[in-house]
Order: sequence, then structure tokens, then C-alpha cells
Amino acid sequence: MPAPFRWFARTSVESGPGILSELGARARERGFANTLLVADRGMIAAGFVDRAQASLEASGATIRAFHDFGENPDSAMAAAGASHAAGADSIVALGGGSSLDCAKAINFIATNGGRMQDYWGYGKASRPMLPMIGVPTTTGTGSEAQSYALISDAETHVKMACGAPGAAFGLVLLDPELVMTQPPAVLAAAGYDAISHAVETFVTSKRNAISGCFAREAWRLLDGAYEPMLAGKGGIDHAAAMQTGAYLAGAAIECSMLGAAHACANPLTAHYGTIHGVAIALMLAHVVRWNGEPRYAELHPDLPARLDDLAAAGALPRRLRDIGVSEDRITILAADASKQWTGTFNPRPFDQAGALELYRCAF
Repeated sequence: MPAPFRWFARTSVESGPGILSELGARARERGFANTLLVADRGMIAAGFVDRAQASLEASGATIRAFHDFGENPDSAMAAAGASHAAGADSIVALGGGSSLDCAKAINFIATNGGRMQDYWGYGKASRPMLPMIGVPTTTGTGSEAQSYALISDAETHVKMACGAPGAAFGLVLLDPELVMTQPPAVLAAAGYDAISHAVETFVTSKRNAISGCFAREAWRLLDGAYEPMLAGKGGIDHAAAMQTGAYLAGAAIECSMLGAAHACANPLTAHYGTIHGVAIALMLAHVVRWNGEPRYAELHPDLPARLDDLAAAGALPRRLRDIGVSEDRITILAADASKQWTGTFNPRPFDQAGALELYRCAF
């Protein structure tokens, strides 16, 4: 019998080259009048903020913007953004995972008050949240497909997954033209993160028929497009494949969560500031070997070797020592990894001893 599951399609998705131009019309259809535009500063430099704002203003909306957050948005940045949201009736998020997650976090505080720490977990927002539109410009986190915001505690640097039904985007616009401009380093790290989502969700203890469909198709699209895009040979079709694959992998997370690779990656970001996708690339192939899950073969006959090849194509670090991790710190990292929520869904039971073994493999 297929595994029991619950799945809600909270997000409408529209995809196509140039669909950013439809942002204002779609916002007007949803009654957006006083909109907070959350976009990282790279979106300003790329000209995307001006394009989004012009489209929204042409639809009759009044726009205020928030840009003061970093690559790993934290609780203090979310609180600052919430102060800009006073009087807003809607939010548009434009950018990579940092923009998308920060917009969700702002929504929590602006509508329900308190601090981000109050929403760690799921379903702790008791009041309605503002409607949101998400426009991703990188092909990685899959945040556009999820009802969780991944936000760091500004004091401890621990990543908090804060979820609620209202944190899901009501509409997502997938414009492959926007992801054509990703810097190579962003494409490499973010794309590998998306690949990891397809791999991990395919085998978690919560896997089900829906997540399997999403994960399998996400892997097919990402595996075929990642290397051509990195080599500068990818056209709009490859960009669309990466973007769609990243979305589907994010939707798979919503259905079946993640595993030990993410549990081991998060402490690397917390302790060393390692970019998330880089941390994932350091750990994923080792986790796949360690798990020994037969289902991996449905994705690729030798999945660990393929993952190593993809990481090499992205020129991503292959050893913990390459990012400055000293061997005497591995025990501390393992203790932190064993406390990560995602590890509880790994197909092989994951604890501190398992994390220590994996870090040693990656050292």
C-alpha cells in the first residue's frame, strides 16, 4: 500500500519567458494595493527591482521596498523588515532564497507580532497573514514552493524553520529569463542545493507518492541542465529546466522533508558562514553512500559518483578542510547536526555518532 500522505496545493504557479511583465496584472487581480517589495540589493543592480516596481505601480499599487538583509537572513533583519510593512496589505518577494525567506519572515512578525523565535516549528501564527507573490531569480532553495521560512537566529546563528499555511506564496511566477543572469558561483551552489532536495526527498522516511513524483522529475530536469548552464552552453530551455526543477524539488520538501545532508550542512553555515549550497555539496555524496538506500538507483545507477561529478562541475569544495574546518571541531559539529530537525526524516537512523562518521568521511 502506498504510504499515507497529506498534501495541499496552496500555491498557483505560472511559468514562461518574460512573465515578470505580468506581475502588476496578477497583483491587481489579487487586490494588492499597498505592497511591500522585498528584494536583495543584487536585484537592484540587475534592474529587476525597477522592472517589478514599474509593473506593480502600473497596476495601481503603492510600493514600499525593503532591501536591508543578507545572504542568510536572520531574525533581526526580519524584524527590521516588519517595521517597513506597517499598513501593507500584501508582499511581493523578488530574488533568491534570501529574499523569499525574508519576505515570509517579515510576514510572520508584521501580522502576528513577537519575534521569529516564537514561530520556530509549524502552525504558530494564529492570525491571518498577508497574501504574497514570489518571483524567484535563482535556481536553488525551492522556498517559493514551501510554507516554511528558513531564518537564522541573529544571536545563536542557529537556523530556524518557521512554517504556517499563510507563509506559502499564493502565486509564484517562474520567469526563466531572470535566472539566465545568475553569477556562476550562485548557479553552482544554488543549483546543487536544488539537486540535493530532489535526492533527499526521494528517500526520506516521509516519502510518498506525491513527493516521489516531484523529486523524480526534479532530478531529471536538474541533472540534465546543471552542467550545460555551468559551462555557459545553456539557453533559455536549460534555464527553464533548472527553474522548474528547483520548484518541483521545493514542492517535494513540502511533502516529505529532507535528511542527513541538510542536518550536517546547517552547522557548517552556523559555525563557519559556509554558503548553504557549498555545505550541501560537501556532505551529500557521503550521506548517499552512508544511507545505502536502494531507491537511489532509480535516479542514477551510481548516484554518489554522479553527485561527485556534479559538484566538480560546479567547482565546489570537496573536503571540510578546504573550508577551514579543523579536525578537532568535528565533534562539536556532530553534536549540533544530531539536533537538526531534518535529520529525523533520514531513511537511516541519524544521531551524533552517525553525524561524526559523516563529517570524518568529508574531512
